[in-house]
Amino acid sequence: MSAAVTPGREVVLETDRLLLRPWRVAEAVVQRELWTERDPRVPPHRRVDADGHPTVAELEDAIRTNPLWSTGLLAVERKGAGDVIGYCGLVDSGRGPDGEPELAFELLRRVWGQGYATEAAGAVLDWARSSGYERLWATVWDWNAASRRVLAKVGFTETERQEVHPVHGTTLFTTITCVGGRSAPLR
Repeated sequence: MSAAVTPGREVVLETDRLLLRPWRVAEAVVQRELWTERDPRVPPHRRVDADGHPTVAELEDAIRTNPLWSTGLLAVERKGAGDVIGYCGLVDSGRGPDGEPELAFELLRRVWGQGYATEAAGAVLDWARSSGYERLWATVWDWNAASRRVLAKVGFTETERQEVHPVHGTTLFTTITCVGGRSAPLR
């Protein structure tokens, strides 16, 4: 994995098969596809609503104006095909301790099961370690077995912290400690 990182500048990460980079406005259609594919157990504010929002135009505007899409959640592009298949990156969701970002990822269903999520998450973790983060965390729905496997593969462990929602399920909190350039899971 290689990275081009300059404080205050865009992050670009590269693995054997993937390029993680800022989103381009024209790729809002991929974000819209992610919204339409989400499991019905995902809360409504994270799915396309009855009026069709967010629209592609609204997502284009978010890519243009929200720094999250240039420095936080990076587009995951397959180098061989040149297509964007989802996102992976670090966000400050406000649910974790100050200064400890959350790893987030989501890929299009058509590429599930090919190791791309694990590869992208590993690249982001390597970047986070080299950037000096001491600990990261991630949340995952208890029913999302595939994402739980990805998090376990890259070294996250589930903590005792959970948030129970009567309709959508239980959110599990996972964490990883970055020590001396390698990962050491926490409980």
